[in-house]
Amino acid sequence: MPQLSPILIVDDSEDDVELFRLGLADLNLANPIDVCRDGEEALDYLLRRGRYADRLDLTPLFALVDIKMPRMGGIELLTEMRKIDALKLVPVVVMTSSNQPRDVQAGYAAGANGFVVKPVDFEKLVDSARAIGMFWGMFNRPPVTS
Repeated sequence: MPQLSPILIVDDSEDDVELFRLGLADLNLANPIDVCRDGEEALDYLLRRGRYADRLDLTPLFALVDIKMPRMGGIELLTEMRKIDALKLVPVVVMTSSNQPRDVQAGYAAGANGFVVKPVDFEKLVDSARAIGMFWGMFNRPPVTS
C-alpha cells in the first residue's frame, strides 16, 4: 500500500498546532500530519537533512506555515522553498495574526497559494486546504527528475 503524503504544519505555537490539527481532522484525511517549529527545522524536514535524513521521501500534500517564528520565519522559508525545484510546487498556505496588506502581499510575493489570518476561521482553512488539494491533485505534477 503506498504511503500518503504528509501535511506539514510549521508553527512555533503549541496551541495553534493543536487547533490546526483539529481543523484538519474535519477534512477526514488519512494523511499524516508532521510539525516543525520554525523555518530552519522545516527546511531540514523538506530536504531530509539532520534528524530528518531517514524520513520517507514524500513531498507534503501541502504546508501550513506561520509567518512569525524564531530563527527563520515563514516568508523566508517560503522564499527558500520556491528556489528548490523539488519544492516549487508544494502548495503553501501562510498564516499570521496580522491582516495588514503588506503581510498579505509579502506572503503572495514569496509564492504562497493561500493566506489565513489567526485566529483561524476553520471553515476558511478547510476551504483553502480543499481547494489547494484539488488543484494539486488535478493540475499540478511534480517536475520529472532523471
